[in-house]
Amino acid sequence: MSDARVRRAVESDVEAMVGLVYELAEYERAPEQCHLTAEQLHRALFGPRPALFAHVAEAGGEVVGCALWFLNYSTWDGEHGIYLEDLYVRPTARGGGLGRALLGALAQECVQQGYTRLQWWVLDWNEPAIGFYHSLGAVPMDDWTVYRVTGDALDQLAVNPSRP
Repeated sequence: MSDARVRRAVESDVEAMVGLVYELAEYERAPEQCHLTAEQLHRALFGPRPALFAHVAEAGGEVVGCALWFLNYSTWDGEHGIYLEDLYVRPTARGGGLGRALLGALAQECVQQGYTRLQWWVLDWNEPAIGFYHSLGAVPMDDWTVYRVTGDALDQLAVNPSRP
């Protein structure tokens, strides 16, 4: 893939990135949970106050991978970091270094901006990704458990935050 490259996403990449997110949802065995629209992604990336950022991987003039990310903040470090929401490279484009290049672009962003961390989640069963991340020097945060409030529980908490 000598013509492959990684770059910041532009508005014309939105449709391709939505497609990649749906492919990722399928790969992660949860396609029914993915409801992203091009309008939503465009607004998040290119609206008046963007809170989401993206890099894409191109090969043969086609977007074949993407990294969607946003800033987080460490009160302990007193600095921002990058949280990688989605990293995906099409199976046909894997093995050529595009996943590493996408993560490398985010690492460069961290270093250039003075951010102190790059972090993400990975599904416990995704051994290929886990092996790949270990090869980059990433370490699992085994002492932490992820929590989430959604749906009815989120609605109830919002309506009645003082309820025991």
